[in-house]
Amino acid sequence: METENELKEMVRQKYSEIALQDKETNAASCCGSGCCSTEVYNIMNEDYTQLDGYNPDADLALGCGMPTQFAKIKAGDVVIDLGSGAGNDCFVARAETGEAGKVIGIDFTEAMISKARQNAEKLGFHNVEFRLGDIEHMPVSANIADVVVSNCVLNLVPNKLAVIKDIYRVLKPGGHFSISDVVLIGNLPDQLKNKAEMYAGCVSGAIQRDTYLEMIKISGFQDITVQKQKVITIPDDILSKYLSAAELANFKTGDMGIFSITVYAQKPLEKVACCAPGCCD
Repeated sequence: METENELKEMVRQKYSEIALQDKETNAASCCGSGCCSTEVYNIMNEDYTQLDGYNPDADLALGCGMPTQFAKIKAGDVVIDLGSGAGNDCFVARAETGEAGKVIGIDFTEAMISKARQNAEKLGFHNVEFRLGDIEHMPVSANIADVVVSNCVLNLVPNKLAVIKDIYRVLKPGGHFSISDVVLIGNLPDQLKNKAEMYAGCVSGAIQRDTYLEMIKISGFQDITVQKQKVITIPDDILSKYLSAAELANFKTGDMGIFSITVYAQKPLEKVACCAPGCCD
């Protein structure tokens, strides 16, 4: 299996290619036309078109949920989007924060940052900012965000615990996150687990659901809630590239499952110091 750095570079190259394609080419390569399923990058995507702030130029159909729909964003909030891509969730979040808020998108792909900035400029948004950086070490100060969102990104990062800990760092006390991601129940066949396309497509980089939730708990978060869960079905013509007919049948009838979950959790409020002797008794 590739090293952590090799996996990150493979993901960077793949999503750079996607960013540089026009929307029509990207949709066709992901079978947006409905002809067949030759890629795994958009088989999990949900329909954003009814959400305020949606901009089609920023929607590359790469998500697995709609975390901004569940994120409880309020006017004036500071929101950070991890793996912001072309800006889709940032612009939806901006519709909730309004002019008084601020949205910061972070992505480690230069082509995505460039595309997102162009989209923000076209829309005339001056309180949406895109920063180049790794989400394990975000280029933002501690205790700055009211809300963190992310859509189908942590599964692409080898060190997921480092990301979760950095989310804790950047959130204000009492702040919260809503993150959509891919998780597993049971084990993927080795033929899928070891394929780069399945990793970049958010499948083989996913971890066990219980492990994912435990990482959030041990990082110090509270009020951990699964806001939404749905089954992810990989089309047969993708699976048949890696599995024999017998292996495919076993995979489909076994107890292994791939799921998209949207998880909410809150950073605890700091304890308030006593104002006078005896007030904390």
